[in-house]
Amino acid sequence: MATHIRAGEITARRISATTLTYEIKLTAYFDIINGPGAADAQNTVEFTIGNVNSTGTPVILTAPRQESQPPNIGNGTTRNTYIINYTFPSTGEYRISFEEDKRNNNILNIGPPPTEQLNFYVSTILEINASFGQNQTPVLLNAPIDLAAVGQRYIHNPNAFDADGDSLAYRLFTPQRSGVNGAGINLQYVNPNQIGAPGKTESGASPATFSLNRLTGDLIWDAPVTKGYYNVAFIVEEWRDGVLIGQIVRDMQIIVEDARNDRPLMDPLNDICVEAGTLINQPIKATDKNGDRLTLTSTGGVYQSTLITPALATFNVANQGAQSPVTGQFIWQTSCNHIRQEPYDVLFKVEDAAGPGVPNPSLFRKLADMTTLNIRVYGPKPLGLRAVAATDPAGVAYRLNWTSYKCQVTGAKIIVYRKEGCTDISEDVCQEPGILLRAGYEEVGRVNSDQTTFLDNNAGAGLRAGISYSYRLLVVFPRPGTNVNEPGSLIGGGESLASDEFCLKLPMLMPVITNVTVDSTSEAKGVISIRWTRPAASAGLPAQYRLFRAVGQSGTAFTQIAAINTNLAAGAPDTFFVDRNLNTVANPYNYKLEYWYTQGGKLVKFDETKTASSVRLEQGSADPGSVRLNWSALVPWDNTGRTHRVYREDKTKPGTFNRIADVPVEGASTFTFLDDGVDRYAADGTVNITIVDDSTYCYKVETVGSYNNSQIQPSVLFNFSQILCVSSSDTTKPCPPVLALDPLNCDSLNAHPDAFCDLPGFTNHLSWTYPASVGGKDCDPNVAAYKVYYARYEDDQPALIATVTTPPSPLATNYDHEGLKSFAGCYYVTAVNRFGAESAPSNVVCKDNCPMFVLPNVFTPNGDLKNDVFQPYECPAFVQSLEFKAFNRWGAQVFTTKDVNINWNGKTNAGKDLAAGQYYYEVTVYFESSKKVSEPTIIKGWVQLLR
Repeated sequence: MATHIRAGEITARRISATTLTYEIKLTAYFDIINGPGAADAQNTVEFTIGNVNSTGTPVILTAPRQESQPPNIGNGTTRNTYIINYTFPSTGEYRISFEEDKRNNNILNIGPPPTEQLNFYVSTILEINASFGQNQTPVLLNAPIDLAAVGQRYIHNPNAFDADGDSLAYRLFTPQRSGVNGAGINLQYVNPNQIGAPGKTESGASPATFSLNRLTGDLIWDAPVTKGYYNVAFIVEEWRDGVLIGQIVRDMQIIVEDARNDRPLMDPLNDICVEAGTLINQPIKATDKNGDRLTLTSTGGVYQSTLITPALATFNVANQGAQSPVTGQFIWQTSCNHIRQEPYDVLFKVEDAAGPGVPNPSLFRKLADMTTLNIRVYGPKPLGLRAVAATDPAGVAYRLNWTSYKCQVTGAKIIVYRKEGCTDISEDVCQEPGILLRAGYEEVGRVNSDQTTFLDNNAGAGLRAGISYSYRLLVVFPRPGTNVNEPGSLIGGGESLASDEFCLKLPMLMPVITNVTVDSTSEAKGVISIRWTRPAASAGLPAQYRLFRAVGQSGTAFTQIAAINTNLAAGAPDTFFVDRNLNTVANPYNYKLEYWYTQGGKLVKFDETKTASSVRLEQGSADPGSVRLNWSALVPWDNTGRTHRVYREDKTKPGTFNRIADVPVEGASTFTFLDDGVDRYAADGTVNITIVDDSTYCYKVETVGSYNNSQIQPSVLFNFSQILCVSSSDTTKPCPPVLALDPLNCDSLNAHPDAFCDLPGFTNHLSWTYPASVGGKDCDPNVAAYKVYYARYEDDQPALIATVTTPPSPLATNYDHEGLKSFAGCYYVTAVNRFGAESAPSNVVCKDNCPMFVLPNVFTPNGDLKNDVFQPYECPAFVQSLEFKAFNRWGAQVFTTKDVNINWNGKTNAGKDLAAGQYYYEVTVYFESSKKVSEPTIIKGWVQLLR
């Protein structure tokens, strides 16, 4: 009964390809200062295994200890390992848990005290899915026991490694004790930095801090105030393709000493990315300002043959145990088998020991520091890509060839990407997945990595005659035990660099539109000029261009506006058209061009261009004293990555526009600029102004773009928007609406406990009014829409869920939020005027559910299938969780459960039939509410058990 358990976690790995057999492992850390006898006597442990989504009886397994003499890892701690194999009955989500009496005593931040009376409990959630193959949980390679020092920064990293290449994330968790059927119950807990608060960080800032980095797993306490034992817990989450597939709880102990010592320091390390086959030779250095002796060690999956395919890494320290500084050498010969999407995390740790100058070595307390080296191993780029025209019955086709790929990994696939035109992309040595998709490429096929050829015959969006195409290759690699067969998907096992581009610079047999520029802005006399390229000469002359126009940037109701005959003679004025008598004030316009050639004495359509719209300039929301401009163009060329030009009319010279700004634009289809009156372009003269309300200002913009194709000239394309005249006061924000939310009549609903049964979802009805004035100031009456925001909990940031517009008239001032799982939540509404200016939020209105939980006063567990179990009437609406306890008439507890339906069958938890009679119950119910941590509702009553 000695106090003994400090820390631990459970891991699991599938060991059979044909059955759902897993090796389940507990790694536990025992206090051999206060409880050596108990630690030595812990020869077995019990695992409790149950389906998370089932209330069935869990399985209890007894696992033996693996070591006859568990290793002493220092700091008065042994590491005991317990392993057993278990075959799960089916796929599903399982909880594997371990509990044992007696944590060690005097832990300062958990309770209730004494902590030696608290049991130690950890759990792991294992998702078993047939598509996961031989999946295994991450393993935690760094032991969770280190000394921390009062006033000094402490860092721990679990050095989690996932052999399957899954993504890992970390979050803090409350230490627990065991509950019913293998579940856990939170202990009383405060973060360690709140003991002896406020405290200071190592650098002297206040207060002390305690945090966990969600991405790296670094647990940092900066810095302890009070010496003693502390226990903290965190979860290591395992993610695959955006899906959470498992999680491990590590409960660990931090031992804080009032050390007469300064902690050693690791030199920081930068992340590295290397091509498979690279020899990594990385120096590692640690120092100690006191000149103490240093021990430098390293852990990571790269050292273990059970976790990665050899060759394994090595770490050598020539002057181990010497006085500061100490230097080690990390060496790893990477190979094709090491390619994966997630980085390899290699942990380096330094511990100090008393140097020769320490006066009292017995009082010396070892301290540590650590750092992590992140290594990403990517595949080499495919080489030798070429493409030539091929004969194919389907029509236009191209045959691609390349040299044999360097890394022949089973299951790897070569993906073929294609796009129109030829475009350079930046080669990022550690490129993010999807770089080709973001550059405008589409996947048109994939082949095994041992293939060297591919026929592109009209796949994807379809090949068109006379168009130049760019091709690139990318290799994707599988996770262990998986295959790469899903078209269009990237595989989480890693990638190569993209190959060099091969561009088919074919004769331009089709014209392409290069300009749609507004020459004149008018409601009836507007003018737009359209230009296009002349295609290469071919058979079938004479030919004809046919130009079509539609209203709106994305308009599709095209009308032919011109037919221009051509013999494709160089210099002929047949590649432009001036479109007149347009309403360019109110409308943008969309254009397309058809190319017709002569065949058998008749004109036959060859193909048509992609559509291109005029540039549309609009006013956006801005603060008083400024004007926000937004503009866009839906065009086949690229308007990003260049600098657009903004012009403002000089009021001293009506009709004259002064260039006031050059606006770099990146990666967007809608561009923006805020004019505060300052002229930022001096080459044509500087005209600064002060923007005031109720004064009108006129603007136009000029976009700058390119096809990035050397065959299309001019290479740089300039297009003007219409002229937009606006007032600064037009952007004044509307007033906030006043919101109301229909309440629930709980008294009426409680009389009908089945009111919410079998409903597909619930609806909250919102209504609001828009004020005529606020604080004596008139509100903008030109409201064009209302935006509705919702948050599930009152402390969450509300998110936009709907934009309510004119239905058609008048503007709607109500909204039904449908399909809800409960009524609980919070709302606010904003008003938006015609220029996109959005008001401040309305009043926030929250709604809660009715606490509906009605229990009968009799049940008859006699096996006649009528009223055999004690459970709530109808459906227990909106119950988040509960704890039910039943007592006999002498006050002894006879049954307890956390099942929201209770389902008490008249037996004790041990399965023994209870005698007929009257029993008393107490239910602690937590209802779903607008608060993340809801207040419990206590329900007490009695029930008659009849047999």
